[in-house]
Amino acid sequence: MSPFQSDAFVFFGATGDLAYKQIFPALQAMMRDGHLDMPVIGLGKEAWSIDQFIARARQSIESHATLDEPVFKKLAARLQYIGGDYQDDATYRQLRTALGDAAHPLHYLAVPPELFEAVATGLSRSGCAKNARLVVEKPFGRDLPSAQALNRLLARHFPPSDIFRIDHFLGKEAVQNLLYFRLANTFLGAVWHRDYVASVQINMAEAFGVAGRGGFYETVGAIRDVVQNHLLQVVSLLAMEPPAGNHPDALREAKLRVFEAMQPISPAHAVRGQFHGYRNEPGVAAESQVETFVALRLCIDNERWRGVPFYIRAGKQLPVSATEVVVTLKTPTPAVFDTAAPGKANYLRYRIDPDVLIAIGTRTKIPGEAMAGEISEIVAHRHPGDEMLPYERLLGDALRGDATLFAHYDSIEAAWRAVTPILGNAVPVQLYDPQTWGPAKADEIVAGTGGWHNPISPEENDGGAR
Repeated sequence: MSPFQSDAFVFFGATGDLAYKQIFPALQAMMRDGHLDMPVIGLGKEAWSIDQFIARARQSIESHATLDEPVFKKLAARLQYIGGDYQDDATYRQLRTALGDAAHPLHYLAVPPELFEAVATGLSRSGCAKNARLVVEKPFGRDLPSAQALNRLLARHFPPSDIFRIDHFLGKEAVQNLLYFRLANTFLGAVWHRDYVASVQINMAEAFGVAGRGGFYETVGAIRDVVQNHLLQVVSLLAMEPPAGNHPDALREAKLRVFEAMQPISPAHAVRGQFHGYRNEPGVAAESQVETFVALRLCIDNERWRGVPFYIRAGKQLPVSATEVVVTLKTPTPAVFDTAAPGKANYLRYRIDPDVLIAIGTRTKIPGEAMAGEISEIVAHRHPGDEMLPYERLLGDALRGDATLFAHYDSIEAAWRAVTPILGNAVPVQLYDPQTWGPAKADEIVAGTGGWHNPISPEENDGGAR
């Protein structure tokens, strides 16, 4: 971990969508909690006045959080704004002046990846990269070669230890809770390996479409957007060995071992889908082959997980918005009692989004003389409370130089290797109707395992068999 505390926060793309939805609310939360005692400098292409920039920040927080007027007043007093071209040296000279006495700035790039080179070069030529940290958004590259090229580019201007590859999913309280729940409970450790686990499923369902961002989605698709980063990160948390200590690199090293054991995904073990109507979205090609849905089988070739399938399904325009993990245990054999009761049992279900839910699927005896059972789900449910925003957590960590929750570059390379065989059109796109669970062919991925565990909305989920 780098030893210094950053003394200025600079964010490129300050007038963009990501800053509007995520960064300004996080900055107010950091100011409220006393974690932002430094200049905050936004850069954008628009020629805005500082009053316009502050008004944008206010509107953002009012739209996506709760405005705290006294806290916002303190934040506004620290805001500065620079409008200019990211490829113009004059922009970076203005930034150097605005930084003043700040010796260890943190530069956050909320800009498209094609601008990373121009920004990193401009920061370096102007001296703004000296003793600085750099935060870049996912996806890190579009494939393995582009990720390698991007890493070489950034390393020319910043030491590897000062490059932070952010994935906001890792900053979610629920994801942290998943890791804690798994490692802090002895009863889970006893069965958390291939002798007892039959399969693992991760479902990330979104009931909405591309929300007017068809032009952007055409450049990524579901595999690049959520599988290669978010969901493979969840796999690593589920599958890793307990970290060898509590130092910052221990968790990253434990996760890296899992990524290195991931096998390239065979096209025969993947289904890509696209919802009817996607091609009518603005910015989408009339004959687009970009997937809005993917279902796949992943294998991890190590002693703990060899032979256990990890199933991943993600898609837009599905029946609900929810992200869940289901770990299915093997059926006891030989069966001493009746295990033919309809439904699924012997599983652990963990919902990550939109709220946190932990449930265990069990078989319980029905009243009467026969040793026969029924399916019950024991639910422990925690509603979200005053939780730290993902970007508040991650930006605070980056300012301190703590890389624990940031993606290790070697893990990123390994993740790209795992998905490379199914990128592009290696797997044909199949159309599906909105508000369904994707193409019927996706059921073949989990054939013989009891099928997909379809998440249900929190309103419907009051416990009981599913």
